[in-house]
Amino acid sequence: MRAGGEEPGRGKAGTGRGTNNALGRYGERVAARRLAEAGLRILDRNWRCVEGELDIVALDGDTLAVCEVKTRSERGFQQPSEAIDRAKAARLQRLAERWMAERWPGHFARLAGPGYQPAPADPQWPPVPPGGVRIDLVAVINRVRGAASVDHLRGVV
Repeated sequence: MRAGGEEPGRGKAGTGRGTNNALGRYGERVAARRLAEAGLRILDRNWRCVEGELDIVALDGDTLAVCEVKTRSERGFQQPSEAIDRAKAARLQRLAERWMAERWPGHFARLAGPGYQPAPADPQWPPVPPGGVRIDLVAVINRVRGAASVDHLRGVV
């Protein structure tokens, strides 16, 4: 047993949540790799604040993609895409706004390069990425045999 009562892939002894946590972390790694392979630029992973967490924040061209990752085992009954209801969608939108307020200006300056000069009409930073912000779902199905299945659903909210 590891420090803190954790066993690899099992979490704290007796909680029963470790396997789900390990599966979720695996799914987020797979999702980030697939998004990067598809040309998205990963800006942040597992960003947290008091309201919750964003799994992946990425730039897709000039659009900011806030990606919720849902991972299921092949034997699971619920499809990952069924996991975003109205309340979850509203929370993701609030979290995206909070991420933008805290992190976007610095990312934009770095992406724009060292010669970036804000336009006179916009004294600091563009308030949003030029292509806007969208909420995506990345559904990962962990297969018993073979590679995981990954579906990137754009603009689910």
